[in-house]
Amino acid sequence: MTRKEFIKICGILGLTLPFQSIFSKGSSRISSQEVIIIGAGAAGMTAAYLLNQMGISFKILEAKPTYGGRMKKLEDFTDFPLSLGAEWLSTNTNIFEEIINNPKVKIDIETTRYNPLESSLTWKKRKLRSGIIGFFNDKKFVNSSWLTFFEQYILPSISAYTHFNTIVKTIDYTSEKIKITTDTTEYNCDKVIVTIPVKMMQNRSLDFLPPLPKEQQKAFDTVMVWDGLKAFIEFSEKFYPAFTEFKIRPKKSGQIAYYDASYGQNTDKHILGLFAVGEASSPYLTKNKEELTRYILNELDQMFEQKASSNFIKITVQNWTNEAFIEGTYVYDYEDYRKVEKLGAPLANKVFFAGEAYTNGNNWGFVHTATQSAQAAVLRMFT
Repeated sequence: MTRKEFIKICGILGLTLPFQSIFSKGSSRISSQEVIIIGAGAAGMTAAYLLNQMGISFKILEAKPTYGGRMKKLEDFTDFPLSLGAEWLSTNTNIFEEIINNPKVKIDIETTRYNPLESSLTWKKRKLRSGIIGFFNDKKFVNSSWLTFFEQYILPSISAYTHFNTIVKTIDYTSEKIKITTDTTEYNCDKVIVTIPVKMMQNRSLDFLPPLPKEQQKAFDTVMVWDGLKAFIEFSEKFYPAFTEFKIRPKKSGQIAYYDASYGQNTDKHILGLFAVGEASSPYLTKNKEELTRYILNELDQMFEQKASSNFIKITVQNWTNEAFIEGTYVYDYEDYRKVEKLGAPLANKVFFAGEAYTNGNNWGFVHTATQSAQAAVLRMFT
């Protein structure tokens, strides 16, 4: 990475850094550092990609047998990829350029906006109220996904440095070198970036020596991570609008929405998506697939005059609360920003955090916040 490219990234992140110390006398010091990244989700892959651009040695330790984290996708259910996790682009498309950080790379990822006049419904007290989508910032990926973007542009340069099925147990940063113990091996490094989900931190799946500061541990213990799932149902005909949103009270108890997953795709398939998070998602989470299928079809039959059962073809379900090494969705939308801000505080300039919730508290819960927090962690560890 050139100094100009580095400054560009810092500008994107709103960082003011001592560039001279990093790019002149300190350059050899930086290049000799060894960094270990825990987790190969959006944040982990972004951090690795930037380290690779900077010429810094790194390894990714991933507990699961594959990359992606909550960007999981399904490609054999229908004729376009279904995002079982992160689905929408909730920021400007220039985020792709910011992540890639290379003007020579031509980005071929298509997205589409929702027509603000597209019909929508609200389900309240077993009654439907009609309306329109209106202004909706989120955009749909067209026959691709967030994970497709990472597979195409980020993964090729970092895949050789990724160790799968590697469960990290302990991070010991008491000495000059950090000692990382996994279920089978011990690693040593100069810096570590932790990108595991907040729920895993709450479950004490990772031990720190010395322990996290009390205020930081308290933030982890008390921050709310929404449970949740997604489901996709194929029907023989389309009888539903672009969105059908449930009126949830109080708002803080979660979100439920059915949406046209085929919207904007190059397909003639009729795929309806279900998004359910928070306490409101509990009726879906407590059922097995067969029970859930009956529950969903009955719910849709009530809304759409028995058309769901008669047109049903098949269903697939992604329960994120039961997903190994994830165990939830994301930090809920109404959390105290001051608490969120404490989650990602670095430890002794050795241990750094990156992910959808390890932000400065201004925004969280998205793929793009995960990537930006990863960039910030990489840049700050060398200041």
